[in-house]
Amino acid sequence: MKIISWNVNGLRACLNKGFMDFFSAADADAVCIQETKMQPEQAEIILPGYKQYWNSAVKKGYSGTAIFTRMEPISVNCDINAEEHIGEGRSITLEFEDFYLVTVYTPNAQRDLARIDYRMSWEVAFRTYLKQLDEKKPVVVCGDMNVAHNEIDLKNPKSNVGNAGFSNEEREKMTELLAAGFTDSFRYLHPEEKDAYTWWSYMFHARDKNVGWRIDYFLVSDGLKDKIEESSIHPEVMGSDHCPIEIVLSNLK
Repeated sequence: MKIISWNVNGLRACLNKGFMDFFSAADADAVCIQETKMQPEQAEIILPGYKQYWNSAVKKGYSGTAIFTRMEPISVNCDINAEEHIGEGRSITLEFEDFYLVTVYTPNAQRDLARIDYRMSWEVAFRTYLKQLDEKKPVVVCGDMNVAHNEIDLKNPKSNVGNAGFSNEEREKMTELLAAGFTDSFRYLHPEEKDAYTWWSYMFHARDKNVGWRIDYFLVSDGLKDKIEESSIHPEVMGSDHCPIEIVLSNLK
């Protein structure tokens, strides 16, 4: 089973920058999108053979997630069963026979960590939600988690200590999530790979120089880690300040 995750930084804009070409070439079983920045009625997106599930933010042009899947889910849940986090369209969960698929757009702590308290509240609620799912069946969770976990996960770690996405608080919450029973699929297969990033600033030709951050993830329940065949990053795919990531899992339905 092949699953793609991509923060498109505005799906309507990305549609004009090659999204459909990538989607067709990827031939994935499911494609998880973050930061759609739209309501589904704002664009006609025809994807033959795929069902579409949307969770758009109440605020227009902000946040939002979507999943396009060939597989018929048993159930669909938007958000993370925490009332204080409803309204920003940050997560969708699809239940399948063997696993849950969760896509997430984690809140950004913002400059000077202005939203760090909200971010910490989200982290606790999201971890609780994933653990509840994991008690029922294994979980595959993907998306823009807005944190570079370790120094290897960004080009300039020392100058970014304490900044949003590389604060001690955010990194510790990722450590806690992994310790709760989840595996970072990319690091599981590529523990020492450097210069592997999923996001680049639009400033200073950062992408051309590969001055980036790995803040997009596929995490899987520890019980699924032996089913990880591939976990890859596609920096060659343009259309957003993030690039798509991919996982291939064996014997899942």
